[in-house]
Amino acid sequence: MNGHEPGVIAVPGPRSQARVVGALAITQTAGYGVLYYAFSVFIPPMARDLRAGVAQLTGAITLSVLVSALVAPAVGRLLDRHGGRALMTAGSLLGGLAVLAWSQVRTVAQLYLVCAVLGIASAMVLYEAAFAVIVATFDAPRRARALLAVTVVAGFASTVFLPLTGLLVDRYGWRHALAVLAAGYTLTAVPLHALAVRGRGSPSPPAERREIVGSALRERPFWLLVAAFLAQTGAVAVMGVLLVTYLIALGHPPVFAAGVAGLLGVLSVTGRLVTTGLQGRWPVALITAAMFAVQGVAALLLPLAGDSRAGAVAGVVLFGLGFGVATIARPALLADRYGTAAYATLNGTLALPVTMAKAVAPLLSAAVAQVAGYPAVMASVAAACVLGALSLVAYDRYGRAREQGDALPAEPT
Repeated sequence: MNGHEPGVIAVPGPRSQARVVGALAITQTAGYGVLYYAFSVFIPPMARDLRAGVAQLTGAITLSVLVSALVAPAVGRLLDRHGGRALMTAGSLLGGLAVLAWSQVRTVAQLYLVCAVLGIASAMVLYEAAFAVIVATFDAPRRARALLAVTVVAGFASTVFLPLTGLLVDRYGWRHALAVLAAGYTLTAVPLHALAVRGRGSPSPPAERREIVGSALRERPFWLLVAAFLAQTGAVAVMGVLLVTYLIALGHPPVFAAGVAGLLGVLSVTGRLVTTGLQGRWPVALITAAMFAVQGVAALLLPLAGDSRAGAVAGVVLFGLGFGVATIARPALLADRYGTAAYATLNGTLALPVTMAKAVAPLLSAAVAQVAGYPAVMASVAAACVLGALSLVAYDRYGRAREQGDALPAEPT
């Protein structure tokens, strides 16, 4: 760590810290549920009303993810400069208005425009922004527990909001369902962000932040982190989108395939608990690398044994253990090495390629599946996970060498 810690928000005691964690746990659960996961429930009724294909509609949520990636660096700079209160409050209001506008779309073009706005709002209110607030609010010993608490609760966003959205659509139709979700999200997230999240108390000078960011971008460790999380995020996105289809292709009934794939959400929470529990014994980078390697093994296991129920469950369980680990490892590694003064800017810079991988990887893998089959897709997923693991091992070794004062090769730009 470079020791840059100015600009930490002064939170007056454990109660205020608990309020921050509680508020963010609620807003992240609602945010992911309404701004991201609910989209899949609306595809069938929108396809009928808008006379559009599934691929056209799916492209809209892909656009949302890409837009959130593009604006992530700018959002990060604003978070470092001003803190999270105003930005996350405004983002909550923007997200609620975008969902309300979504309920009124009449064409696919209008849907794409709404989803572009949803992407901007998502960058302002979801994990990247919430983690920046946590990193700036909590000291290192409490930071891991705060991150864990928020992500454990928010990990159930799909579990809560997919059936809730389905019920609303069934009872009121998709347009009224969106209006209800828009009102519920706005009335929940706007006041919680305004009251519980604090602004930046004493931000570090812009010149110092630029120095931290410039130094990081010239260092090999930062790009090792980029390589690790880009590769693993792409692999996770592919499995999240194509796993049910692949299990059905292996001969499993659709109900079984969907049920097994549903384990990923629960297992992601388990993996986060295990990772946080082990942080007192081993470096975060090595724990995360081990989880990524296990996912690589799981991806190879599915083509070999996934045609049996036991093999399919084993493969999904092993992959699921690492499903959410990157979420808590990324802020821990960035804050530990580079401090908190420019954390959000660096995280936004890293989020740009990583989030784009999340959007693009499933589309590329679907094309690969059509040409070369699903075993080739699983091989690419395994390779990506192994690349992520090796990048984190190299990152850890590089850090240890620096701490020991070993002579290091010149760092490429």
